[in-house]
Amino acid sequence: MDKKEKYTALYKEAQGLVSGENDLIANLANITALIKDRFGFFWIGFYLVKDSQLVLGPFQGPVACTRIAHGKGVCGTSWAQAKALIVADVHEFPGHIACSAMSKSEIVLPVFYGKEVYMVLDIDSDELATFDKVDEVGLSMLCELISENLPTWN
Repeated sequence: MDKKEKYTALYKEAQGLVSGENDLIANLANITALIKDRFGFFWIGFYLVKDSQLVLGPFQGPVACTRIAHGKGVCGTSWAQAKALIVADVHEFPGHIACSAMSKSEIVLPVFYGKEVYMVLDIDSDELATFDKVDEVGLSMLCELISENLPTWN
């Protein structure tokens, strides 16, 4: 199964996981576990916008940074620009926040509630240049699934 097919399967599994469940934290926790199980990335998690900063939500992986300021690091920049960012080498990203020295590449995607960024999905790899457009498209579908369901999730 190629990477695109894996993302299609992941999306269908995520749909099944969240179907009938309206708790935000439970759904985000299951989605992070699903991504970790299917792809084995080093770190997967959500940062939720709260009080003008990103606050750590459900994640899989080593201990993480708890709060990230708007426009800071890859996550804060994705939030500020309201767009996905793929970073082949995090050590070359200006202002990168090193939660773990083992993180080498990263993809961050915004999750919208209406027109506002409500949270970001952050995925780190312990290898350089892990992420590409296929990852962005596959993970964007997952973020859209979350966005569509946010109005019903408490």
